[in-house]
Amino acid sequence: MAIPEKPVKPTKYLNRLKWTSFLSCLFVLAIAATSQARNYGSIHLVMGTPSSTPDSTNRDDFLLIKRQYAVSYNSTKGTANWVSWQLNASWIGAVDRCKSFSPDPTLPRGFKVVTPTDYTGSGFSRGHMTRSGDRTVTATDNCATFLMTNIVPQTQENNEGPWLELENLSKDLALSGKELYIIAGPLGVGGTGLKGEKTQIGKNEVTVPSSLWKIVVILDKPGIRMKGITAKTRVIAVNMPNTLGIKASSYKEYLTTVDELEKLTGYDFLSDVPKEVQDAIEAKKDGE
Repeated sequence: MAIPEKPVKPTKYLNRLKWTSFLSCLFVLAIAATSQARNYGSIHLVMGTPSSTPDSTNRDDFLLIKRQYAVSYNSTKGTANWVSWQLNASWIGAVDRCKSFSPDPTLPRGFKVVTPTDYTGSGFSRGHMTRSGDRTVTATDNCATFLMTNIVPQTQENNEGPWLELENLSKDLALSGKELYIIAGPLGVGGTGLKGEKTQIGKNEVTVPSSLWKIVVILDKPGIRMKGITAKTRVIAVNMPNTLGIKASSYKEYLTTVDELEKLTGYDFLSDVPKEVQDAIEAKKDGE
């Protein structure tokens, strides 16, 4: 004969329910905290933060979050490690190009503060990571792209050749209704500019990279964010040499994969994308 279960007293049941609800809340908060720690509430980091923290003791991987983009700044090199930004039609307007480059006033005391004159006569262009043309709704937005933390030494032929071609494609895609998440940065040491090969330029000894890389994630429309990314999402990844003789080249000549860029840089890109989707889009080269 089966022995009936001892009835649970209402008070104990309510206490158990409260405890279960409490644990569930803690679990949800833990997930939210992890997500916040990864993207720090920035629209420019919704695909993940490859590295960096907003801790001033982290001098060579210091996170600067601006309304216009997010930067991992390297005080030793005097350039960004990477710059990440969202691009859609809402960021594109008709304001005039900012009149001058300027030091970044938001860097902590004691950090290397690069000035525009560090590039003067160097044989290298002041190369934007977040493009000036990607932030043209307000003068404030546009001038933010002229802060020196968004600039790296870039050869004129890279800047005006395949790099520009990919910038133009990205802008055209945004104007057609797409939403892009872009991350770019310098790699290695030593580039060849108009005055020969250099590893550093300027009084502040700004490191000249040997190449520049970029990742462009293309979503079908604005606002869908992570919901819109699948294994079929188009991702363009490039690594372009920082040298002369490439102005007539297409960006397509320098296509690579996100996986390969991760090996070269040591970063974990698109880290907030679901693992199975991340594995698929990081392994394929655009057009294949």
